[in-house]
Amino acid sequence: MDILIKQGRIIDPFCDIISDLYISSGKIIEIKNNITPPNKNIHIIHAQDRYIIPGGIDAHVHMHLLTPAGYSSNDFYTGSLAALYGGTTTFIDFVTPAKNESLIEALKKRQNEAANAICNYTFHMSITSWNNHTADEMQTCVEKFGIRSFKTYLAYKGNIGIEYSELEKIMKVAHKLNAIVTVHAEEGDEIIKKQNYFIQQGKTSPEYHALSRPNEVESTAVEKVIALAQKTACKTYIVHTSTHRSVELIRDAQKKGIPIYSETCPQYLILDDSVYQKPLYESLKYIISPPIRGLSDQQGLWEGVADETIAVIATDHCPFNTYGQKDIGKNNFTIIPNGAGGIEHRLALIYTYGVLKNKINLQQWVSLCSTNPAKIFGLYPQKGIITEGADADIVIWNPTFEDIISANTHHQHCDSNIYEGLKTIGKAEYVILNGKIIHESIQNK
Repeated sequence: MDILIKQGRIIDPFCDIISDLYISSGKIIEIKNNITPPNKNIHIIHAQDRYIIPGGIDAHVHMHLLTPAGYSSNDFYTGSLAALYGGTTTFIDFVTPAKNESLIEALKKRQNEAANAICNYTFHMSITSWNNHTADEMQTCVEKFGIRSFKTYLAYKGNIGIEYSELEKIMKVAHKLNAIVTVHAEEGDEIIKKQNYFIQQGKTSPEYHALSRPNEVESTAVEKVIALAQKTACKTYIVHTSTHRSVELIRDAQKKGIPIYSETCPQYLILDDSVYQKPLYESLKYIISPPIRGLSDQQGLWEGVADETIAVIATDHCPFNTYGQKDIGKNNFTIIPNGAGGIEHRLALIYTYGVLKNKINLQQWVSLCSTNPAKIFGLYPQKGIITEGADADIVIWNPTFEDIISANTHHQHCDSNIYEGLKTIGKAEYVILNGKIIHESIQNK
């Protein structure tokens, strides 16, 4: 069924207008005032006092992730359902091969695991080791399977982490393929040293997770990655940037013309490290990597968001249940599965604590949560923009709806929520995916 949206406020980085919008066959067909619907079956939505924005694109999620504590609590169905409720219509997950596993075989397995997703998705390809076949397989990923980005980890040594020498090889090949390399930038060897030190001292509670990953563990890695980006000319993307110093380094590199992008997440913009002083079963849910930082880092991140040093706000969505998963490490922080949920709340959190706090404007909100990830990861201009000919992935946003985040009411299939009790303003009232209405709600429902 075709859709006509009447008199909504259309917002993307390039326009802010009140207009009608007509959708047919999964595409935005026409944007103008006083569109006359054709003589056929059509769904008309009256959108006065609502924002019409491109569907959210979350560039960093981990659905159905296998760990020693079992799979993360969201599979591709429950995770994509939560995404849609929050106004995200596309996410980018990861293929994570075991060391020396074929990238192609790992991709095929991951495609099968994602078959029950109900929103749009694509993949970053993780490279967890370098061997004689890696360069050829990277080329196959790009040319045959449409992979546009490769993920690397400098943390998690002994598992999926790599050395800087391997990262340089990956970046050289990616540059030739016009692909982008994304980097989890933490000094893996330093983390292991600090973890071992605390364990030997009998300091095993969750608060020592954050203390084993201090700010310099990230910023030192970021500085080294920037040097490699300059050396190789490879487009490089720092995931989940969490420290003020990292933002400063990235800002300086960008001014020098080094092809470096930065992403951060709502947890680093809104929460602070006091969460690790909560009672045991409360603090467990905040065990993520990098850890949540102090207020000065939070301020530095917002400055980076406002001046566009940081291009993307993603979530690193990877929830685990507190009971039965996180609590296996209550007496040893090194075995707590790292990760938390957030895909359902990203748009509302950044609208509430960014736009309404005058830290960013509406167009920046859309850029950070949709347009920029679309541009960086090759989805633009089909996605991330409201324009004629683009995919009809659209959110009709109620800017005044008030809510309280709670694990009792969220759709993220997890027994806890790191944003529990936070007030949000704004809600995805309608979600249109590929030209079809997927989700609509009524204010105060």
